[in-house]
Amino acid sequence: MCFSKMASPHFFYLLCFLSIITFTSSTSDTIVVPLSPLFTKHPSSDPFHTLKLIASASLNRAHHLKHHKSHLNSSSSFVKTQVHPKSYGGYSINLNFGTPPQTFPFVLDTGSSLVWLPCSSHYLCSKCNTFPTKIPTFIPKNSSSSKFIGCKNPKCTWLFGPNVQSHCQDSQTCPAYTIQYGLGSTSGFLLSENLNFPGKIVPDFLVGCSIMSIYQPAGIAGFGRGPESVPSQMGLKRFSYCLVSHRFDDSPESSDLVLNGGKTNGVSYTPFQKNPSSENPAFSTYYYLTLRKILVGEKRVRIPSRSLKPDSVNGNGGSIVDSGSTFTFMERPVFDLVAQEFEKQVNYTRARHVEEQSGLSPCFNVHGMETASFPELTFQFRGGAKMTLPQTNYFSLLGKSDVACLTIVTDDVVGSAFAVGPAIILGNYQQQNYYVEYDLENQKFGFRSQNCK
Repeated sequence: MCFSKMASPHFFYLLCFLSIITFTSSTSDTIVVPLSPLFTKHPSSDPFHTLKLIASASLNRAHHLKHHKSHLNSSSSFVKTQVHPKSYGGYSINLNFGTPPQTFPFVLDTGSSLVWLPCSSHYLCSKCNTFPTKIPTFIPKNSSSSKFIGCKNPKCTWLFGPNVQSHCQDSQTCPAYTIQYGLGSTSGFLLSENLNFPGKIVPDFLVGCSIMSIYQPAGIAGFGRGPESVPSQMGLKRFSYCLVSHRFDDSPESSDLVLNGGKTNGVSYTPFQKNPSSENPAFSTYYYLTLRKILVGEKRVRIPSRSLKPDSVNGNGGSIVDSGSTFTFMERPVFDLVAQEFEKQVNYTRARHVEEQSGLSPCFNVHGMETASFPELTFQFRGGAKMTLPQTNYFSLLGKSDVACLTIVTDDVVGSAFAVGPAIILGNYQQQNYYVEYDLENQKFGFRSQNCK
């Protein structure tokens, strides 16, 4: 019996059909999973248009994270792979799944946990016509290590909860999944496969085999805190990355994602915070940080305490770090205070016509200035760790327009009664040219300024 709470009848029968013709069972538990982009919008010759697309994507991503519902032996050796910036605002890595290995690009996403990839020769992707090339797909029947995840397999409960067996009969596979993202969704089956690195194979790796998607032409590598994530399944003690600067042009430049690397000198640390809420366990996949202060120049912005700390009832408020978001998100009450402080401290005039075109605000006219100068933006975390951003990480100069815009996004929701989920989401644009470390063994987040080229 095939089962999916969220699948349409047509999709239900398609999954059942593909489960018969596409997969081969095996006694091996090896899988290789590729990492791919989150968004497929392409850069425009108009810099305002490009930024508006990315600002909109960042806001959609924030809405998804805020309203989100719903171990193998570790190794002392470390694994290193390259991280590539993408024109749509994400970062991708290549991962190898299967026997023999099949290689795919994945979006590096610390805001989700499942690893999934386009799968089978019957893969369907709606609204993916902006993707420049044919979508590569994983073919399970070409891998001797590909296996279905059974309904009684404990890993099936990672996605569907402890009561999943009530939907199964003897010897049946785990239900079909459907996952919603900010701009689309993906649906498919769970497989066991080999994840291959040079000199290291991770067997029996849970990976999603997606056969139908909307706005999701390639896979996502979840690095969140859930049991199905890459760090959890590999038993990683830590992972780190250093993100090269965004050019929104699919630059060939890349940097390294390091799994289980050693400790690095000069890193400031702040402990991860657990979301105290049991009302929305979906938030438990996020990396929460305790943000104490936001400074604009020397001035402390008086952020309401309810925004800085998740409440104990439903987990609303607080701050998370997310590699899958481009621009940092702040709820309207927080954003307004930060934006107003910049306005007070700069002498440039507002470029409101550009704000309408770019989707960013505030924007300032810096015409005639050899170098535009803005007050420093500093995030101070629990434990005293301070992230004082370089100006290029929070103000973007728009081509030849002589206009600079704050690269932080917000929504139109006002008032604590409407504030749902994390109040602040630290995006990858603000993490450019930082060494960033997720110390899972000691439950802390580390960073230091570093040229990532």
